[in-house]
Amino acid sequence: MVRICVMYPNDEGGTFNHDYYRDTHMALVRQHLEPHGLIKTGIEKGLAGGPAGEKAPYMCIGSLYFESMEKYSAAMGSVGTVLRDDIPNFTNVTPMRQISEVVD
Repeated sequence: MVRICVMYPNDEGGTFNHDYYRDTHMALVRQHLEPHGLIKTGIEKGLAGGPAGEKAPYMCIGSLYFESMEKYSAAMGSVGTVLRDDIPNFTNVTPMRQISEVVD
C-alpha cells in the first residue's frame, strides 16, 4: 500500500480554509479517486511544531491511500487536473507531496 501526503506549508501570509477542505475538497477527491482505487483518506490539522510555542510546519496534511503506486499514478493521470484546479478555493500556498510505502 502507498500513502500520498499532500502537505500545505504554514508559510507567512498563508491561508487555509479547513472547513472547505474537509467538506468540499475531500468529497471531490473521494468522488473522483475512489473509482480508480482510492482506499481511504485522512486529514491532519497542524497545531504545533515541537517546542512550546513553535508553529506547525504545515497548516494541513491530507493523506490518500492506494493499493499501489501504479493505481495512484493512473488515477491522477485521469482526474488530477480537476483536483488541482480546486486548490485555490481553500488555500493560497503551494502544496508539497510525499509518496511513501506503508510498511506497518
